[in-house]
Amino acid sequence: MTTHVNKIHHVVTITQVAKDLGEDEDWLRDVANEMETEDGVIWVHGVGEDGVQAFTDFGIENLIELVRMHKERPGLLKRARPE
Repeated sequence: MTTHVNKIHHVVTITQVAKDLGEDEDWLRDVANEMETEDGVIWVHGVGEDGVQAFTDFGIENLIELVRMHKERPGLLKRARPE
């Protein structure tokens, strides 16, 4: 019998990732919306909460790469934010 063991032992919320990266959280959310679960992003739900985006270590690496791409080509975002 094989037992599935979750190899993810922690996630980091988008608020903390934005702080750690020195990025605007709203802008980072727009960038992260392009990510899928297999990219290392999940939604965490709690009592009375709508949920919060969180990232595995792999997800943070992928998000950093997306940030780099968007800074090189700012027009990539699917939904432009009003200034």
